[in-house]
Amino acid sequence: MTERKGHGRPVGTGEVTLAGSTMSCPCHVCTLYRDVEEQYALFVPFVKEGIKAGERVVSFVAPDEHEERVNRLWQAGLDVDRLERQGQLAITPWDQVYLSQGYFDVDAMLALAQEALDDGVQQGFPRTRGWANMEWALEEAPGVERLAIYESRLNTILARYNAGIACAYDVRRFSADLLEDVTRAHPQLCAGGWAGSHPLYEPPETLVPELQSERP
Repeated sequence: MTERKGHGRPVGTGEVTLAGSTMSCPCHVCTLYRDVEEQYALFVPFVKEGIKAGERVVSFVAPDEHEERVNRLWQAGLDVDRLERQGQLAITPWDQVYLSQGYFDVDAMLALAQEALDDGVQQGFPRTRGWANMEWALEEAPGVERLAIYESRLNTILARYNAGIACAYDVRRFSADLLEDVTRAHPQLCAGGWAGSHPLYEPPETLVPELQSERP
């Protein structure tokens, strides 16, 4: 499957705030957290900022945590039902996205990501920002071992948009080796209460061949 060309919006416009730090868009942030409360302390303000700015916010969450995510946003003062009806907010179990076919297909997921970004542009939203939990990659499903390759290749698509995408990783659940690979795939990093440009980021043209060569 080939990636659609896509039009996007002019890049390098606007900012998003995470962990009290502002980052210019487009941005693709690897967000590391250690417990549920830390995750929500980081992301609830991120979501509220986007909603207040009239942006579209999408969130991919574990199926058994969907209800909690909805309730947390209600508790933060967001009218979740109204925002979902208007298309400004979407909270989707990740098994309906990353593993909808019973396996993970990098090309199909990249095409879906681009379609979602194009839809946001066509609907008139000034930006799409995303909060994506990545624990789906811990499932015993074919293709999940290509997680870091997907994260790296996603940068090629995001470069054409002014989106703000934050991928959430529970450091208690992912191995150190995998976290090293996925952090290198993100131009920005959020960890330990700090967020900003990631000094160890490697662009897709160098990282993807390395990751592919390591696969059995």
